[in-house]
Amino acid sequence: MSVDHIRYDLLTQQALRAVVRRVLADVAKVGSLPGEHHFYVTFDTRAPGVRLSARMREQYPEEMTIVLQHQFWDLAVSDTQFEVALSFNGVSEKLLVPFEAIKGFFDPSVQFGLQFETQAAEAADAAETPAVEEKAPRSRRKPAAEQEAPAAVGPAEAAKAAPAKKSPMTLVAKDDAPEPDKPGGGAEVVRLDRFRKK
Repeated sequence: MSVDHIRYDLLTQQALRAVVRRVLADVAKVGSLPGEHHFYVTFDTRAPGVRLSARMREQYPEEMTIVLQHQFWDLAVSDTQFEVALSFNGVSEKLLVPFEAIKGFFDPSVQFGLQFETQAAEAADAAETPAVEEKAPRSRRKPAAEQEAPAAVGPAEAAKAAPAKKSPMTLVAKDDAPEPDKPGGGAEVVRLDRFRKK
């Protein structure tokens, strides 16, 4: 097996993170989301540069998913990070998230999504297992979200949402997908484990 000295996997991941940066920058410039578009952004709360309150860090010690749809403001995007204010149980919080900390980006309105490995996860994988040649991203199915979801998804859902660690990112294909499980509370939570091949 030959060794990838160019690291196409990392180059592709950087290019796809630039897609996320461009989309968020366009929304920040206009000040609102176009049409029915809305975003689920999952990020590693332990990653370098992530800034959130002690209360939020205690509630989400490893991973957090935010929803940018109706109630967000002060979205600011730079080359390396984005900052946004959200309301969590009636309390306003300002978050700063480096693009390198993002683990997933999904737009359920058009069934488009990307999943990434963060640098912390890659380092942990490298320490646990011998080096293996990375392969190209695989297509995954993405269920559509039909109702507004909460601003953040808890650690239990985040643990279920962790992608399989086979590729640094996964492109989510737009095609017919099974309906997600519906919790009893009415709102529909998109579970990322639905994207994994079983």
